[in-house]
Amino acid sequence: MQTHELKIWPEFFELVSTGEKTFELRKDDRGFKAGDVLWLREWSKREGYSGREIEKRVTYLLGGWGLEREYVCMALGDLPSNVEIDPTNGV
Repeated sequence: MQTHELKIWPEFFELVSTGEKTFELRKDDRGFKAGDVLWLREWSKREGYSGREIEKRVTYLLGGWGLEREYVCMALGDLPSNVEIDPTNGV
């Protein structure tokens, strides 16, 4: 299990934070796995980091099946309330 710090555009951050968007499509340049944690930090080219962030657990990983090569679609779930994230060492 690993923690991945990722930038996310404001419009997608909002949808993830409300629970409306329950997946993340990314190039698999980090070796994502089910059980990993995504530390999503809201970011825009104009403003940089906003300070808003959210952590989600990867509950399922889909690769291939109509996706471009090297891309994965990750199903997102909430972290258990007793889990603390240490971005320098993973979970």
